[in-house]
Amino acid sequence: MNMIKLTTAAAKMIKHQAKEGNLDGLPLRLACTKMQDGTFHYGMGFDDVKADDITHSSEGIDLIVSITANEFMNGMTIDYVEIEEGKEQFIFMNPNDPSYVKPTK
Repeated sequence: MNMIKLTTAAAKMIKHQAKEGNLDGLPLRLACTKMQDGTFHYGMGFDDVKADDITHSSEGIDLIVSITANEFMNGMTIDYVEIEEGKEQFIFMNPNDPSYVKPTK
């Protein structure tokens, strides 16, 4: 069964953000929209579980996605990396995304 995974770095930042926002215990909602040009647009934020959500768990964090988003994101890994010096952000490594380039390491 495929799933959605977090790296240790991503999980550490998500836990930090939950604590800072007094949102401990809320699952992290992941969203994915397929744009008209075929590219994927991602979003995430803490949210309550809805009736038809699909739940994943990674690195001790509950992740929730809609059925539609789950199809787009199944098998994805989320990492938190330094893009350039002093600038860090979440990245979405999604083999279902047409613009995905498989890491070479």
